[in-house]
Amino acid sequence: MKPVFVDTSAILALLVADDPNHAAASRAFTRARKNDVEFVTTSYVLVETYALLGRRLGQLAAQRFRKELAPLFSVRWVDETLHDEGLDLLEDDERRNLSLVDAVSFAAARERGLGTVFAFDRHFVEAGFQLLS
Repeated sequence: MKPVFVDTSAILALLVADDPNHAAASRAFTRARKNDVEFVTTSYVLVETYALLGRRLGQLAAQRFRKELAPLFSVRWVDETLHDEGLDLLEDDERRNLSLVDAVSFAAARERGLGTVFAFDRHFVEAGFQLLS
């Protein structure tokens, strides 16, 4: 089973019908599921996702995500070491205006040796990751 890192941008595109990337996200997700891809993410991505879903679609959407989609993800819980690695990336690469969630995501994906991400955030491509299509 090939692991792929999952970013908030892909989760939102998958769940929000009027997201401009919804159709592409649905196709990529369906194809990945058929190919037994292991979806990997971080606890920071989950926190960001719950917050954005709650704000944009309401708490019922966040609860549905928790019950139906989140269990499909292997979660790397962010500890002090990974958090600090993310902060180091922010300091090293301030020109891209990264968020801490993105920086920690890069560190977590690299920690697992993952080169492919399910994302619609240009920062992943700029950081050298291949997008799931």
